[in-house]
Amino acid sequence: MRPEPYAWSLHPEATLGIVALGLAYLLVFRKHELPRWRVACWAAGIGLLLATAVTPIDPLSYHLLTIHLLQNVVLAEWAPALLVLGLPPALARALPVHPVAGLGVWLAIYGLWHVPFVYDAALRSPPLLHLEHVSYLAAGIAFWLPLLHRPFSDAAKALYLFAAFVLASPIGLLLALLPGPVYGYYEEGRGLWGLSPLEDQQLAGLTMAGEQSVVFFAAFLVFFLRFLRAEERAS
Repeated sequence: MRPEPYAWSLHPEATLGIVALGLAYLLVFRKHELPRWRVACWAAGIGLLLATAVTPIDPLSYHLLTIHLLQNVVLAEWAPALLVLGLPPALARALPVHPVAGLGVWLAIYGLWHVPFVYDAALRSPPLLHLEHVSYLAAGIAFWLPLLHRPFSDAAKALYLFAAFVLASPIGLLLALLPGPVYGYYEEGRGLWGLSPLEDQQLAGLTMAGEQSVVFFAAFLVFFLRFLRAEERAS
């Protein structure tokens, strides 16, 4: 049974996990003097996680692929970036995540959960869907951690982001360009907002590709401009 599309729900497993993250941060905050902007980033990340769990974003994801991909993007990109920015640098540097491993894990998780039979199975199995969401969050943290807290060059960080965009963007582009729906779960549903399964898939793909273009280009530009300024000072 698909949930009502505009229902709010506490989802105890997800909510308790998010609250636990918040409480863990309070313990960290007591041991480290953190600037307010880092605390604000962590709070914003927690807020995004709560939004994906308790607001109508969650039930709508069972009716529209577009909303499900938006939920996945929040879990795999936006919330992890904010949580990582909120970490104390000393603690973040102690977490052993190599850039190649972080990028590889993030790409592997994105690719795995978009395989059609895996995607459909997760929507039909709540435990598997919880695993999907947790793995997206963990992979997102592994992706952003070396970028935001490791002392490698700005040029390398810009290249890291460029590689992430080039290797991840085909998923959204494929969904937008394929001539038929690829996920049986959404074909079986009645759809919503007057969108056919194919129109929903095309919109989902364009939304995902567009979001990644904006987010990764903006982050790439930050590090690329920092690299250019450093080169200018050096010369």
